[in-house]
Amino acid sequence: MRVSLTVNDRRHDLDVEPRRTLADALRDDCGLTGTHIGCEHGVCGACTVLVDGVAVRSCLMLAVQCDGAGVRTVEGLAGPDGAAHPLQEAFCAEHALQCGFCTPGFLMLAAGALESDPGLVRDPERLRELLTSNLCRCTGYEAIRRAVIRAAATG
Repeated sequence: MRVSLTVNDRRHDLDVEPRRTLADALRDDCGLTGTHIGCEHGVCGACTVLVDGVAVRSCLMLAVQCDGAGVRTVEGLAGPDGAAHPLQEAFCAEHALQCGFCTPGFLMLAAGALESDPGLVRDPERLRELLTSNLCRCTGYEAIRRAVIRAAATG
């Protein structure tokens, strides 16, 4: 099937099989390998991207479902001049990553959440609930929580 995706403000016209996941289309067809594939069951969150501003697990979404949609990946977080996004800066400042495998998913989850509700960080329970929806085996989540709060304060 022919689909047109606008990924990080760049149009991609692709021929994809109807069963091809958005994650695979992003990585293999668009060459955007920042979207990581972990569990392929929608549990870990490593593949989280924004589709029309909403955080989704790209391993569970088909590329054909995104025809005509705007997709934002971790590669699209940096500014047009290449400056790091406030979340990226905060993750570095707070040491909110270790192995880094889960980081793109956390960045996109947090970016979508903060864009739709910047006040989320003032509610510790809501922030905890959001962040624990993605899996991290290295950091213990505390540094990630601090990074999201820091980014919200600067962003």
